[in-house]
Amino acid sequence: MSEDEQLALRILKDISEDTSVPRNIRRSASDSLATINNAEDEPSIAIRANIATSILEETSLDPNCPVHARTLIWKAISILEIIRDVEE
Repeated sequence: MSEDEQLALRILKDISEDTSVPRNIRRSASDSLATINNAEDEPSIAIRANIATSILEETSLDPNCPVHARTLIWKAISILEIIRDVEE
């Protein structure tokens, strides 16, 4: 696993464990994390990163998302997009 992937996973884990973030945002971060880690359903990291990016993009538009969480989500999205571009 590359440094970028590890950073994205760490960011998503931090969001999912942050109690100052609304539950639906934490759930989206957890779902994205599970998607990236689940190599059984989809073996390609590029496709898993793309699915996680879609989940996170929708979450970043939530008006209840705190600014600090939104910034971390955007950072995770940009990392996942790099992973997706490199793998394709």
